[in-house]
Amino acid sequence: MVNNNNRACIVGIGETPYRRWGTVTEESEFSLACKAIMAAAEDAGLPLSEIDGFAAHSDDRNDPARLEVTLGIKQLRLASMVWGGGGGGACASLSNAVAAVENGSANYVVVLRALCQGQQFRYGQFHEWSAHQKFSSPYGLFSPPGQAAMTFRRYVHLYQLEEEQLARVPLACRANANRNPNAVMYNKPLDLETYLNGRMIAEPYRVYDCCLETDGACALIVTTRERAADLKGKPAHVLSVGQGGDGRWGTGNFGNYNMPDDIFSLGPQRGLANELFAKAGVNRDDVDVAQIYDAFSGSVFTTLEAFGFCGEGEAGAYIDDGNIDAGGSLPINTSGGLLSEAYVHGLNLLVEGVKQVRGISTSQVKDAKVCLVTAAPVTPSSATILGSEPN
Repeated sequence: MVNNNNRACIVGIGETPYRRWGTVTEESEFSLACKAIMAAAEDAGLPLSEIDGFAAHSDDRNDPARLEVTLGIKQLRLASMVWGGGGGGACASLSNAVAAVENGSANYVVVLRALCQGQQFRYGQFHEWSAHQKFSSPYGLFSPPGQAAMTFRRYVHLYQLEEEQLARVPLACRANANRNPNAVMYNKPLDLETYLNGRMIAEPYRVYDCCLETDGACALIVTTRERAADLKGKPAHVLSVGQGGDGRWGTGNFGNYNMPDDIFSLGPQRGLANELFAKAGVNRDDVDVAQIYDAFSGSVFTTLEAFGFCGEGEAGAYIDDGNIDAGGSLPINTSGGLLSEAYVHGLNLLVEGVKQVRGISTSQVKDAKVCLVTAAPVTPSSATILGSEPN
């Protein structure tokens, strides 16, 4: 049993400006990573030299040895990377950091993701070196939208989802982004007519259903409640965090295409969700706001169902009732999400979750005390429940 003083919390957050991929810049991906870490340390009131651990996901290229030397860290005690690519590890890196500070392996752990597609490669393109893409390319699936669309097309068929219902997700995210000066789509409103006139990428996904491709970095600093008392950053308490996925579910481009029908369209998050709520000691009704991984609009529908906010096949009606909009019962992606703020493999959703429980979001939910943050609905997936107060 973890001593309450040793329970983990997030004490610092930092972001760089987000920009479309390929923007001409002299800044390297490593420079962006360092700037985000420095901003998080400043937010926490923590000297950079006191950082002693790093946790990252999605094959982040900014290795701890270089960061240690560059930032002047006195001692490196943790260097952790979540296996696999994509956004499934967006909260799993937090899980590794939490475990480290709670068991004494490290004192102040940075959770980091930096992405500079303009200088490296685009995730939305076909890559001949990818084993997954080599397997899928003979079937005409050359990019993530086509691969993701196949699964969600089954959902649309099963539950007769209307295109206007699907539109509610990107419209809600864009409205939030229009209030967020750091969002790539800050000054670009979106209405239903424009959405419906958007070009079809892979049925049922139009261009506005697909996440942005951006460059940028964000970072968080995790420590114990006891150490947080000596810092200036208002802590966001990690009520629970976990990673994993339901059995019978694979990974990669065809991760679910041989799955039984009962989980084919829903995804592998139900078991994870139940464990998280039990550990946090909160119910679904206690969640004031959620940051749901939205690389594609459809994942919001299946995640709402997998996490129990509505029944299977009921997300269309739930969203239609305005629940995910500002002022609804469960506002989502209040920074704009991956669809309209930036695509940083989901870590920016975690940063926004901290802002909500601190009360400083640009689309702040009144009296928000509990925030759910989810990663991509793949295997392994991950998620966390943050609170303004400890449990």
